[in-house]
Amino acid sequence: MANMVSVNVNCPICKKSLMDNKNLLLEKPSIKLKIKTKDGLGWIRLCSIYGSYEHESDISISDDEIVEFSCPHCNQVLNTPELCDKCSASMVSFLLDKGGKVAICSRKGCVKHYVAFEEIGLLLKKFFDEFGF
Repeated sequence: MANMVSVNVNCPICKKSLMDNKNLLLEKPSIKLKIKTKDGLGWIRLCSIYGSYEHESDISISDDEIVEFSCPHCNQVLNTPELCDKCSASMVSFLLDKGGKVAICSRKGCVKHYVAFEEIGLLLKKFFDEFGF
């Protein structure tokens, strides 16, 4: 995966880091979250490489299941009222540590995700400086 972009994200509510530097996925820190599925409560680690769908979880998640994501620090639900334009499940938002946000679909198997920037000029400069594109 040449030119991989790994994102660092924070909780949009308490602003604490969601990064797990001890548990890597594809050799990058993972994003650790609490989850609620039809089978109960658990945790999930998402790959921090933008565009990767690698993850680990301690609880079963059925294909097409909509999952409730929560911050491991403040325990607030991170699913938003915004609906996925591919499958109509709720989107889940995280703050980028460089500014802006990343959103993912809460339905297992849906590939919808996006990055949104508030101040695009400054953020593009930071992006180019950090990743050398």
